[in-house]
Amino acid sequence: MKHYIWAVLWAIVVLILCSLPSAATDGVPKFPGIDKLVHTGFFFVFTVLLYYGAIRQTGSFRPSWHISIKVVVFSCLFALFTEYLQWKIFTYRSAEVWDLFADVVGTGMGVFAYLLLHNVYRLEAVEAAIQAKKQGYEA
Repeated sequence: MKHYIWAVLWAIVVLILCSLPSAATDGVPKFPGIDKLVHTGFFFVFTVLLYYGAIRQTGSFRPSWHISIKVVVFSCLFALFTEYLQWKIFTYRSAEVWDLFADVVGTGMGVFAYLLLHNVYRLEAVEAAIQAKKQGYEA
């Protein structure tokens, strides 16, 4: 669990921010759709932090479908939980299907970032191994 501390802290921040009344953000400049952008950003960061915890826990930099499935399921369940809270508990907030969609889009962006960056790191590791091998032959 210690590897997921950043994801847990971020989840707490998201829950606090999702529980705030809309009036609490009246002083913040807004544009149409900012709500969806915020939801997407929340879940992008949450997903990346879940991957970070999984990488630290396993000690592996190899992309894993097993980890990805767990991260996506957990992130989507958390998205459903936040919308449920806004629907039933924080009744001064509104639960919307489009908020849930934005949460899933943020999760998808986090998965894409994980797969893309892991591929880049893997290629760099292969290149470094090739260079080390070449230097070993030259010595």
